[in-house]
Amino acid sequence: MIGTLESRIPSGPLDKKWSSYKDHARLVSPANRRKLDVIVVGSGLAGGSAAATLGEQGYNVKCFCFQDSPRRAHSIAAQGGINAAKNYQNDGDSVFRLFYDTIKGGDFRSREANVYRLAEVSNSIIDQCVEQGVPFAREYGGLLANRSFGGAQVSRTFYARGQTGQQLLLGCYQALCRQIAAGTVKMFPHTEMLDVVLVDGHAKGIITRNLETGDIHAHASDAVVLATGGYGNVFYLSTNARGSNVTATYRAYRKGALFANPCYTQIHPTCIPVSGQHQSKLTLMSESLRNDGRVWVPNKQGDTRSPEQIPEEERDYYLERKYPSFGNLAPRDISSRSAKEACDDGRGVGPGGRGVFLDFADAINRLGETTIRERYGNLFDIYEKITGEDAYNRPMRIYPAVHYTMGGLWVDYNLMSNVPGLHVIGEANFSDHGANRLGASALMQGLADGYFVLPYTLPTYLAGQIGKRPTVDHPEFHKAETGVRERISKMIGVNGTRSVDSFHRELGLLLWDKCGMARNAAGLREALRKIPEIRGRFWREVRVPGSGEEFNQSLERAGRVADYLEFAELMCTDALERDESCGGHFREEHQTPDGEALRDDVNFASAFAWEFQGNGTIAPPKLHREPLEFETLELAQRSYK
Repeated sequence: MIGTLESRIPSGPLDKKWSSYKDHARLVSPANRRKLDVIVVGSGLAGGSAAATLGEQGYNVKCFCFQDSPRRAHSIAAQGGINAAKNYQNDGDSVFRLFYDTIKGGDFRSREANVYRLAEVSNSIIDQCVEQGVPFAREYGGLLANRSFGGAQVSRTFYARGQTGQQLLLGCYQALCRQIAAGTVKMFPHTEMLDVVLVDGHAKGIITRNLETGDIHAHASDAVVLATGGYGNVFYLSTNARGSNVTATYRAYRKGALFANPCYTQIHPTCIPVSGQHQSKLTLMSESLRNDGRVWVPNKQGDTRSPEQIPEEERDYYLERKYPSFGNLAPRDISSRSAKEACDDGRGVGPGGRGVFLDFADAINRLGETTIRERYGNLFDIYEKITGEDAYNRPMRIYPAVHYTMGGLWVDYNLMSNVPGLHVIGEANFSDHGANRLGASALMQGLADGYFVLPYTLPTYLAGQIGKRPTVDHPEFHKAETGVRERISKMIGVNGTRSVDSFHRELGLLLWDKCGMARNAAGLREALRKIPEIRGRFWREVRVPGSGEEFNQSLERAGRVADYLEFAELMCTDALERDESCGGHFREEHQTPDGEALRDDVNFASAFAWEFQGNGTIAPPKLHREPLEFETLELAQRSYK
C-alpha cells in the first residue's frame, strides 16, 4: 500500500511554486463537480471552511462532526489571534519574514515550500474574514489592529479581543450554513467517524456511528478529507476540548496512512495551573497576554510572600533576562521550559510551587485599566471565575500545559496522504509547523488549508476519479463495518470494574512525566514498557455501562481512550528514535551549554513518517523518512537572545 514517499513539491523558485502549481494543476469542470462526492470529517476552521468552499464550487459534500453543531468545534476556543503578513503597522513585515519566522519557530523541521505557501495565502484569509463580517479590532483610523505574538519582532496578529477563534468560526459557520441551505453540503452532527474505507487502495468512504442512536452507517465518496484536529488529549489534561481525540487519524493510520512526527507536541506556557485531581481539562490564558503581561518569579527559593510584598529588586523577570531581544514574547517551547526550570529551582508560586506570575501592573500604570479591559477583558473574566482572583490587582498565576500537536498524518504538497484520495488538513496533518508552532498560526493554517489550498489541490486527484465511486454494498464497506461493530461489542463485553477515565488519567500522567516538556532515553523506554501493560489491563478491566445502540458517552470515551493507548506507544517510539532536541521535542541528553535545544541536522533533518505494521495487533511500526531540503534558508542554531 505504501508507495514512494514523495512530497510532490513543484519545481522552480520558492516564491513561484504555488502560483506555478495553480497555473498547471488539473481541473474539474463545473458540470463534472456535480458528479463527485466529497466527505469532510470535522467542522472546525479547517473542515468548515473546506466544506463551505467545496460546496460553493459545486461538489456534493457530506460534513461530519461529533458535536451537536459545527459551532461547537474546538476552533471556537482559540483566543489570541491569527497571523498574516499585511504589514499594516509598517514595521518591516513581509511574506518572506512570516515564512522565515515560522520555519525558525519550528526549529527548522518543516517543509520550506508548504510554509512559504502558508505565508503567501495568509493575507487572503484576512480579506475573506473581513468580508464575512468577522469583527477584528481596529485602530482609530479604521485599519485593522495588530499585536505581537511569540517568535516575532513585528505586529502581525489580527484579533477580536480574546475571542478570535469564536469570531472566525462564526464567519466560517455562516459560509457553511449558506451551502447547507443551497443543498451542496449535507451536515451530519453528533456523528463520529470510526474507520476509513479503502477500495483498491484508494480512500472511498468512512464508517460512522450516530452518537444519539448508536446506529452504524457506511458512507461512500470519491475522496475523504480529515480535518479532525490534534491529539493533545492523549495526556488527559490539556487545553483541548474534552471531546478532542485522535480516533479519526489513528484509524486512518491503521489502514495504511503514515503518521508523521507524533512526538512533536506543544506545551503552552500560559495556562491556569492544575488545582486538583477533580479536573478533566485545563484552561488556556491566551499568549496575547504576554504582549502586556510580564512573567516573573521571586529571586529567592521558597518565597511564599504575596506578590505585592516582593519588591522589584527581588523579582526575576527570567524571560526578559534570558531572551532580551524577544523578552516575554519568546516562543512557546522556550518559554515553557524556562517556567519549568524556575519551578524546579524552587522559585515557583502558588500551591505546590507549580506556577509563575504573569503581571499586568506595569501595563495598567502605563496604559490604564480601561485599555487593558478593552484588549483582554474576557480573558481576565475567565481567570477570575476559575481562580477567584482579580488579575487587575494581583498577578495571574500560570504554568505550562499541553496545547497543540505539530505531528499528524503525513501529507504531500497536495495535502494528500500516502493513501490516494485521503486528504488531511489543519492540525490533523503534520505539514506546516515543524517541531514548534508559533502562536496565532493554528487559525492561519486551518483557514489557509480549507479556503485557499485544498480547493486547488483536491481536483488534482478528483479529475481522475469521475465514475469510479463504489457503492456501500462493496465488500470493503461490509468488512470495515463488521470490524467497527466487533470492536464496540468487545469493549462493552469486558464488563470490568475500572472506569474509562481512570485508565486515561493513568496514561496521561505517564506521558506527561516521560514524554512531556522534557524527555530522555531511559524515561521513554520505561514508558514503552508500561504503556502495553496499561493497555492490557484496559481490555481486561474496563467497564463500559450501557449498550452500543443508544446515546452512550462512556462508550464514546472508551473508544477514544483505546486508541490513545495504542497511539501513545507510537509517540514514545518516535521520541526515542529522534535522538536530538528540536523545538518542543526536548531530549535532555541533547542541549547546549546554556540549556537550549541542540539539533542534529546531519542525522535528523527529516520528517519521520511511521507505517502501521500490526495487521490487527500491535507490532513495531516501520519508519519512513522524508528529507527536509533547505534551499532558501540556511540551517542555523535557533536563538532568541
